Amino acid sequence: MTKPFAGALVAAFVALAAPVAAQTVGVATSNPGSLFHNIGTAVANAANAGGVNSTIQPATSPNQYIPFVNAGGIEFGVANLQEVNYALTGAEWWNGVENPDLRIVAMLQPLVTAIFVRADSDITDLAGLAGQPVTDGYTAQNTILPQLSAYYATAGMTRDDIDPINVTSVVAGGDAFMAGDTVAFYFAHGAGKVREADAAVGGLRALPVADPSDEALAAAQNHWPTAFFMEMAAGSMPGIAEDGTFIAFPQVIFTHAGVPDEVVYAFTQALHDNASVMGETFPPMRAFRPEHMRADAGVAAFHPGAIQFYDEIGIE
Repeated sequence: MTKPFAGALVAAFVALAAPVAAQTVGVATSNPGSLFHNIGTAVANAANAGGVNSTIQPATSPNQYIPFVNAGGIEFGVANLQEVNYALTGAEWWNGVENPDLRIVAMLQPLVTAIFVRADSDITDLAGLAGQPVTDGYTAQNTILPQLSAYYATAGMTRDDIDPINVTSVVAGGDAFMAGDTVAFYFAHGAGKVREADAAVGGLRALPVADPSDEALAAAQNHWPTAFFMEMAAGSMPGIAEDGTFIAFPQVIFTHAGVPDEVVYAFTQALHDNASVMGETFPPMRAFRPEHMRADAGVAAFHPGAIQFYDEIGIE
């Protein structure tokens, strides 16, 4: 009696798993050279290693592909938590347009950012950017201006204090910097474009926050609510010549409510079980900790398929 039951049970699980393995799911990312392209590639590689056929689909920025995910045009995406929460509620640049079907799959490692100048520049702190040509605008990436404002706030500055050089995206900003159009550009630590710029100009200097106090953090959070301060050790990333404090914030894998539970469950399990693949694909993702995949996501809810997996393995 036991053997036939066990065989039937195994067959049932195989039947459920087979469609997940057979289909290909998409992971929306931003353009090559950007951090989210690197992260999305690492996520897709981990999913593939776990038996979930996955492919990336690049776009200019999350504010372009978040509505596509919400509408069910693609299964998964990578972005920062603050933007997903704004998109859900229609806040800020979403101008009241809600994306109510977004769901969180997993929290990833924090995104740590900086404003970079040349290593041989006379500019050694944020105050030195006053009156200087610095990348601004970011017309295709609405998240960037408030993030820049958060950095400037730690020095008692605003974007009005710099000479804005308008670009469409962080990748375009890196290109403008390498072309000599600006003295500084904004990007995430560890991104391919930062390493490219570091090699192109003979070295970078990452400008830390001007003031690592609680008051300065509160000023930064007025512009980017999920921001927190993170210490970075000298030599840990290009441009960090000495220990410093930088702004970081949570980043996530997200999906839409209509993706079947078994697909999200399998995808979540694949990421959990293949964290090393993500780190091998993109070294900054070695900071990813599977035990932290489930955490406070603000107004965003986790997808039931992800919740089922976390409940089963005891991630609260």
